[in-house]
Amino acid sequence: MKRFLIALVAVLPVLGPDRPLAQPASVPPEIPFESVPNFFKYPFEMNLGEMGSVAVNSRGHVFMASRSNVSGPLFGAIATQILEFDQNGRYLREWGKNLYGFGYSHSVRVDRNDDLWVVDKGTNMVIKFNQEGHAVMVFGRREEAPDDHHYPSLSAPERPAQVDNYFNQPTDIAWDRDGNNYISDGYVNSRIAKIDKNGDWVKSWGIRGTEPGQFNTPHNIGIDASGNIYVADRANARIQVFDLEGNFKRIIKITVPPPPGKRFVLGNTPPTPPATGTMAPGAPWTICITNTQPQYLYTNDGFPGRFYKLRLPEGQVVGMFGTAGRQLGQFNWNHGIACPSENELYAADLNNWRVQKLVLHPERARPSTGGR
Repeated sequence: MKRFLIALVAVLPVLGPDRPLAQPASVPPEIPFESVPNFFKYPFEMNLGEMGSVAVNSRGHVFMASRSNVSGPLFGAIATQILEFDQNGRYLREWGKNLYGFGYSHSVRVDRNDDLWVVDKGTNMVIKFNQEGHAVMVFGRREEAPDDHHYPSLSAPERPAQVDNYFNQPTDIAWDRDGNNYISDGYVNSRIAKIDKNGDWVKSWGIRGTEPGQFNTPHNIGIDASGNIYVADRANARIQVFDLEGNFKRIIKITVPPPPGKRFVLGNTPPTPPATGTMAPGAPWTICITNTQPQYLYTNDGFPGRFYKLRLPEGQVVGMFGTAGRQLGQFNWNHGIACPSENELYAADLNNWRVQKLVLHPERARPSTGGR
């Protein structure tokens, strides 16, 4: 996580078929919301640890990706835990316990068939589970525990090599209407991979950089009903939009200023907010697209810790809420969002070790005061 705090990369002027959509000209309204207290119920001896991601299936069951089971060196570790809760927040079971492909989870998602997918940054694998809880498809390959780590890293002097069907710290997955898989191969390879519904490699696009179609930590990914792909290009502080073949369409930037005097929860607060990088205001950490008409995209930043509601497909910011902190209804590096409906969200709070159930009340939206 240390590289998050130092990955400040200059964003070059955007060239492409569409001009970048800087959001917004005026500060959007604040959406009133509540964080349901003590919603999730689990045994006395159980703690959640770092919560990297959250997903909800058609029955309303909530799946959490926790990193609380750390033991051993990286390539012998199993930090990943996938926890299932019912629609009332009652703990049910753990998925994939002691699974070989689990190391350090980054994302958990549920597809339209209610199959569960886990993207594991630590083992460089993407794993599909059926509804019985069994692994039925795997992408990538975990390095063998006795071997030295040989994938190129960000510290290597040469550009990391991209290899078909191998990943290097992947982050997320999404699907189109035909069941094709789109994987954000995030921290090192800095690309999007496309694999068809049968598991066959199709293509990839993107390299590390700041130009349109390039990435600096593609951190989350989502696809709307029209087949537009939205990539949270986090360290470049922008959302990039592509078609299903990887053709660049446009850039969305969220430029809402932070409240005066707002401070980082972790780390030293710079004299002026960074314009780009992981902790820039509006830098997108997450992508969640609703199943509504019109569709909305929810994302959030690490500083000042706000959530943003964007109307699709144009990406107009229509509301925001939240702030960084440690209290209920505040967020400390929120790392994942599930949005089973437009006004019900689940937020995976990495550093507060929790998932919050959020209920939004847009009918009571009010003009923004610049934050709180």
